[in-house]
Amino acid sequence: MLNVHVVKLLKSGMWDLATCANGEPNVVPVAFKDVTDDGKLVVGDVFLETTLKNLEANGGRIAISVYDAQNLEGYQIKGTARYVTEGEVVETFKTMVEQMFNGAATAKGALIITPEKVIVTTPGADNKKVL
Repeated sequence: MLNVHVVKLLKSGMWDLATCANGEPNVVPVAFKDVTDDGKLVVGDVFLETTLKNLEANGGRIAISVYDAQNLEGYQIKGTARYVTEGEVVETFKTMVEQMFNGAATAKGALIITPEKVIVTTPGADNKKVL
């Protein structure tokens, strides 16, 4: 599902997380993110209050958009997220955030996202293709 092109872009590009609850969509950019060896997407929670409320209300449904603005390569990933407040992934994000913000902010937890569908958003013949 996450082929080498998708993983490369996920590791190098910015992500936009989209959630919705009660008919109100929400989208946020995230910088503290990674792809695990087993193909899960992880996001550090620094300012995700609305995202977390939406996930609680909608059963964890989430969409991620990642793209390269230079060459227009992009993907939309739909899946399910669960929130954790302990463990190695949370400690890793805490360290990253605290270093970046010189201790003025920290990660409170992390989203672990299981991809269920990957859709090409790159313009061209493969646009809207499900990988």
